[in-house]
Amino acid sequence: MEKIETTKAPAAIGPYSQALRAGDYLFCSGQIPLLPDSGEMVAGGVAEQTRQVLDNLTQVLSAAGVDFGSVVKTTIYLADLADFAIVNEIYAEYCVSIAPARATVQVAALPKGALVEIDAIAYCGK
Repeated sequence: MEKIETTKAPAAIGPYSQALRAGDYLFCSGQIPLLPDSGEMVAGGVAEQTRQVLDNLTQVLSAAGVDFGSVVKTTIYLADLADFAIVNEIYAEYCVSIAPARATVQVAALPKGALVEIDAIAYCGK
């Protein structure tokens, strides 16, 4: 396995890696809407938080030499499923080719009071 890290995404806030490459796959930890430079939550509501989460995830993917087009599976965790339509609209902007397989679930709470968290698995093979 190979640990993937970048300063262009928030540092891990616990005992985990931003991502691990295992064989031809990249397993990205969940990203919440933290600003990479400060580690503070992005200002705004679920739309701003979703963009920050996806931007953070994009930076982790880039550190591994792939982009969102290589993502095969995501899981979206929402503090309120009523935000699904907003999150879905922004998420679609990042799916420039084939949209990944996906699950979306409502959870009781997310770290640091985030409204959204997204993790991903990407294919890094040929």
